[in-house]
Amino acid sequence: MSTIGRLPAMAAPLLAVTVAVTTMGARAQGIDLSHGEQVHISSAGPQTYDHDAQTVTFVDRARAVRGDVTIDADQLIGFLRKKAPPPGAPPPKPATADQNGGNDTMGGSMELYRMEAVGHVHIYTPTDQAWGDKALYDIDQATMVMTGKALKLVTPQDVMTARDVMEYHSDTRMSVGRGDATVTTNDGKRVRADVLVAFSKPDDASPKAPANGGDANGAGNGPMGGNTKLDRAYGWGHVLLRTPNETATGDRGVYMFDTQMARLIGHVHVTSGQNQNNGASAIVNMKTGVAIMNPMPGQRIEGLVIPNEANSSKPGGTK
Repeated sequence: MSTIGRLPAMAAPLLAVTVAVTTMGARAQGIDLSHGEQVHISSAGPQTYDHDAQTVTFVDRARAVRGDVTIDADQLIGFLRKKAPPPGAPPPKPATADQNGGNDTMGGSMELYRMEAVGHVHIYTPTDQAWGDKALYDIDQATMVMTGKALKLVTPQDVMTARDVMEYHSDTRMSVGRGDATVTTNDGKRVRADVLVAFSKPDDASPKAPANGGDANGAGNGPMGGNTKLDRAYGWGHVLLRTPNETATGDRGVYMFDTQMARLIGHVHVTSGQNQNNGASAIVNMKTGVAIMNPMPGQRIEGLVIPNEANSSKPGGTK
């Protein structure tokens, strides 16, 4: 496995280096730098190695590539650490000046474990893309956190946006949006909340070839796309579920994408056309428009039914 070699404080434009990376086992490929053997980093401007901070910084059209994942940004900062010896191996001998190129800068014992991208961040694979102002990727945890304006994650099936923070956790196929977060699917479904947590699962209808796109078990090659599809989404705060025919809102809820069933709690409103039902909680079939509405103890369900309104949302029962 190649490592960063000796770097001067300022390097020539378009200089590229290859770094070793720790990998904590096979994970779903997507926007995931924990997959593969090396990260290739380049930039059009100078790059700087900080011995005390153990960082290497690339500026001006910086790019990092590992497998099918590419990160473009104004600036890339790689965080380095000494490699741990393999299990059972004796501890490494202290490096000499000759072994480290004479000045103890990034010898073969260093590895990359975290990367920070700053400015016009664009992260992409053959299937997925993400945009933000800043991104921090923890390679050990296979976790990406993006911040900035106009945060967006796009896959072949879905689009996720958020105002404040967007996270992707590769191990659990979990995407998190904070601040007016929305997931919109290609078939017109929309889930929105102040905080939205969406989980994906392998798509049984997709090919499971592991080449550069997933592990041998058919793990997905995208956060919500590629060989995966949305499974469920949890929302907290101003939850809104919308299909082409139905709208449901509440304080918190969960939506199952396969069955199109939703459960909402707190100030629930279910609307179909001009018809509306209100209650404390509800189980809603967003496909058929049938809602089982429950009132608060001691209160009554309220509704507005327009005569001859097609596809109305009908209370299926009370408790």
